[in-house]
Amino acid sequence: MTGPNVVLAVLDTVRGRDTVPASSSPMPTLAHLAASGTEFANAFSAAPWTLPSHASMFTGTYPSRHGAHGGHTYLGDSLRTLAAAFRDAGYETVGVSNNTWVTAEFGFDRGFETLRKGWQYIQSETDLGTVTRAEHPMAKLRAAGDRLFEGNPLVNAANLVYDELAPGDGAKRTTAWLESWLRRREESPFFLFLNFIEPHAEYRPPREYAEPYLPSGTTYEEAMSLRQDPRAYDVGEYSLTDREFDALEALYRGSLAYLDAQLARIRETLAAAGEWEDTVFVAVGDHGENVGDHGFFGHQYNLRDTLLHVPLVFRGGPFDGGGRRDELVQTLDLAPTLLDAAGVEDPELRRQSQGRSLHPDAEASPRRAVFAEYLAPQPSPESLRERFGEIPDRIRAFDRSLRAIRTREEKYVRGSDGSERYRRVGGAGDASAARNRAAENRERTRLLSDRLDQWLDSFEHAEAGGEVSMTDSTRERLSDLGYL
Repeated sequence: MTGPNVVLAVLDTVRGRDTVPASSSPMPTLAHLAASGTEFANAFSAAPWTLPSHASMFTGTYPSRHGAHGGHTYLGDSLRTLAAAFRDAGYETVGVSNNTWVTAEFGFDRGFETLRKGWQYIQSETDLGTVTRAEHPMAKLRAAGDRLFEGNPLVNAANLVYDELAPGDGAKRTTAWLESWLRRREESPFFLFLNFIEPHAEYRPPREYAEPYLPSGTTYEEAMSLRQDPRAYDVGEYSLTDREFDALEALYRGSLAYLDAQLARIRETLAAAGEWEDTVFVAVGDHGENVGDHGFFGHQYNLRDTLLHVPLVFRGGPFDGGGRRDELVQTLDLAPTLLDAAGVEDPELRRQSQGRSLHPDAEASPRRAVFAEYLAPQPSPESLRERFGEIPDRIRAFDRSLRAIRTREEKYVRGSDGSERYRRVGGAGDASAARNRAAENRERTRLLSDRLDQWLDSFEHAEAGGEVSMTDSTRERLSDLGYL
């Protein structure tokens, strides 16, 4: 195989509005890649959170088709994956995930020769993250005692030392590993998947990246001391003022700036290894974030554009000099696009894909609409009741599925509970979405609802299934990220 290398860098929890337009972005490296390559300014995820959004990117299908969502937290083996297509075409397939959802435990390893957990030095089923997250020495000792002899104690001890003492965080460690891997890799072209989680709550950017964005009169220490627990915020266990949300927004943007510095390091690493000019590099958000937007904190329970509109930038090969493109695209379009970019046929993946190739020479017609699904609340209201006790009616109302259709002019969201939201689209973000206009636009909502039904009837749906079991250590890590 003599095709180009392909690097798919997923910028976990990065909103499109923070990277488009590039002039106001805290991510100058991403802006530079966009200026020299091709930027899709109206790219939308098929789902508002990690598990279903990654499954859509990996398979080229919508959540109803691939079946990985809050009610069935596993990507089954009935669909072909992008990594498998590249592996069978002769590519070396390697991934580094810093998000606990995107691991073998949830079915995301298919097709990868290696899929590393970015928080471990030696790959192991036992996760020592609970030790490093403990806030005082006695708590660390108790956590270590609970975990050290689960599995291989020597491997656990090595991972504990690594997680405790190694400099930097997931992104920095990933780029350091990448440098080492490039020095020893085989000569075949590679497909490399990277997930960077820094913009995910809790936002903990280094001081120098956060301070330029802090509101006047707010110190870095004050911002970092704010509680960041989206699920506790949802149920009303604590509240945040507008000023406090402004401080959290600054930490979020500082996290973007820090992640951007790691993108620069990846580019330099690939260039130093002599691989940059032979690489198609893609940077994409898997979903966005609400930092007080629309009354939400995190990325659950709604399909607002703050969660669905994401950055999508291609650089290298046929995408160089492509400029800014404004048509509606979806992140699941990555599957056919990357096959075209590498000259990989893979009829099976192409047949199953609901994506449309964004390759400059592709003959796919532009999308007239994009779609998104939130098939089950994550965590469920029942899970929140178990954690917090009594929960407000607002949270009980989230026990529903949601589906959305968005054109260039309109957006319509329908819930399984009969709820509807409609608005005219004023731009890429949700600036004009404060008020639901469904009641005064009954004819338009009916037409869009019918169009949503036609889309749902146009493809086969995955079989419904129950929740998939997970290890205690994974459950704890996901709880820390606000998912459980």
